[in-house]
Amino acid sequence: MTGAIEAAVADLAAWLTGAAGDPVPLGPPRDDPGGGLTVWPLELRPARQTAGSGGTREPYRFVVRLLVSGGGPAALPALDRVLAAATAAGQPEVVLAAGDPALWRALGVAPRPALLLDVPARIDRPAPSAPPVRQPLRLRQLDMRTLDGRVVGPERQPLAAMRVELVGTAQATETDAGGRFRLVGVPHDPEAPDRPVRIRLVGRGRTHTADLDPADSDPVVVCAPD
Repeated sequence: MTGAIEAAVADLAAWLTGAAGDPVPLGPPRDDPGGGLTVWPLELRPARQTAGSGGTREPYRFVVRLLVSGGGPAALPALDRVLAAATAAGQPEVVLAAGDPALWRALGVAPRPALLLDVPARIDRPAPSAPPVRQPLRLRQLDMRTLDGRVVGPERQPLAAMRVELVGTAQATETDAGGRFRLVGVPHDPEAPDRPVRIRLVGRGRTHTADLDPADSDPVVVCAPD
């Protein structure tokens, strides 16, 4: 199985062959006055990662930086064609920063004109598998009820125009001039009749969350300032 680095290098070598007009083998720079270009991977560089949605894991992204060089004047026309092709196409990204003498000393060759090409690569991450369902599915129908209540301030004054949201649903309404609200279609589980109903109040520059007793026929929510 071909890895991400190997695939990125192979793709670039194929592109270089077309751009230069001659085969561009994979190998370190060489002192060969009559030779053509070579391409050699130098380093891996980080790339901006993207965040997944819906629990998916985005691929891990990175960049393979490769050195394209050739020995002697015979390599200059091919290097010129590669630079022109990359500039015209906008990819791969060209970095003109291969003149560091330390690089050539490390490679054991004389300094020469060269290009650095950055090629994006990625490693796909396997999607998490859902655990198997080991028991028969059980479908239950929930009752729907209407919830009436009031929203008041610290001195029991009614709070009008407060947005009342049923947490976990799209249900929402606003309080009237008397601070009253009505939410229609509130799920009610007969097997858990004491489970509180959670609402969120938004208004007057603050957000307040409250749990209401489903058995209370007229719950009152006191929305105090922070």
